Amino acid sequence: MSANPESGPLRGQRVLLCVGGGIAAYKSLDLVRRLRDVGADVQVAMTAGAQQFVTALSFQALSGHPTRTTLWDSAAEQAMGHIELARWADRVVVAPATADLIAHLAHGLADDLVTTLCLATTAPITVAPAMNHRMWLHPATQANVATLAGRGVQVVGPADGPLAEGESGPGRLVEPLDLVAALAQAHAPAVATPTAGPLKGLRVVISAGPTYEDLDPVRYVGNRSSGKMGFALAAAAARQGADVALVAGPVQLATPSGVKRIDVRSAAQMRDAVLAAFPADIYIGAAAVSDYTPRRAVPQKIKKTGETLTLELVRTPDILAEVAAQTGALKLVVGFAAETHDVEKYARGKLAAKRLDLIIANQVGISGGGFESDDNAATAYWQGGERTFPSSSKAELAEGLLDLISERLQA
Repeated sequence: MSANPESGPLRGQRVLLCVGGGIAAYKSLDLVRRLRDVGADVQVAMTAGAQQFVTALSFQALSGHPTRTTLWDSAAEQAMGHIELARWADRVVVAPATADLIAHLAHGLADDLVTTLCLATTAPITVAPAMNHRMWLHPATQANVATLAGRGVQVVGPADGPLAEGESGPGRLVEPLDLVAALAQAHAPAVATPTAGPLKGLRVVISAGPTYEDLDPVRYVGNRSSGKMGFALAAAAARQGADVALVAGPVQLATPSGVKRIDVRSAAQMRDAVLAAFPADIYIGAAAVSDYTPRRAVPQKIKKTGETLTLELVRTPDILAEVAAQTGALKLVVGFAAETHDVEKYARGKLAAKRLDLIIANQVGISGGGFESDDNAATAYWQGGERTFPSSSKAELAEGLLDLISERLQA
């Protein structure tokens, strides 16, 4: 990581690192060092479980501050030390965040030092999950993560790969350098919101990228969406003055300036995160959501046993239809249709069936456009009208589409 501590966004920031009780706690030692390398001032609080894996003395040596481990420290609590520590922090980072710790945070429990600090602070919170892949994929954990994300908590990771117990899958704590980069990006000064713009004062929720539906710890059902179109729309909406929440599937794209990003993996997670981001004025469903998911993700790698393999798939939630059926504050619901043929037929059918206000259709599987390209062409359809957008960069196309969306708001 090539960060300049003299000018980086974390320079002089007070970071409270809350360490949960998982084997990945050893990585938090390196995280302290990496944060200090970029100019942050770090204090550490540990759960009782974390102390089973690493010592408070190690964190003290690396941070240059005493490590806090309990609410029942008579010397520290004489002046309500946990409240002072919660006020001290510019940002709170929970790493590793175990399934149990995430559940406590989601439900507002405060039965130890770490959970009390997280409940008492007004600073932004970043959570870096780390656990067994089955625990991560459990619906209870996914619901808890979606709850935290809906409250504005930044969720970084987990990463896919080998786990401590010898299995493999989503559940690894992200590497310290990657976590520091995510923190720096979140703290970087946002581009100033325009004093006036066609979307000024409106809240826009955008979904982008693919979803991955896990078969086993190694394989998944997915698609080739890059997320570039959705991210371009989010960037353009922010430039036009909107308050933007971007629900992103698993893509490797930088978060646009001034945009709140919520990372998800599966269709079910995306549905929960989208609904949690409401109320909003506009929803743009640019994500390529998997239509089907395995009925059951098996806990171990599926072995090659025959010439064929039969998978039982079930329908995923229809996020766009569910959003369009809402009768809340939404002024406009915009869908996308990526088709290989009969583009207008299928797009207009989707427009009517899902009762959308506008649908953006494009042809995929062609050279110079579609999922993985930086360029795209599209046609927008609405009841009684259409508009064609010739091939251009996705950034330029996004500006044109948002101009149309602004027009349709007034229609």
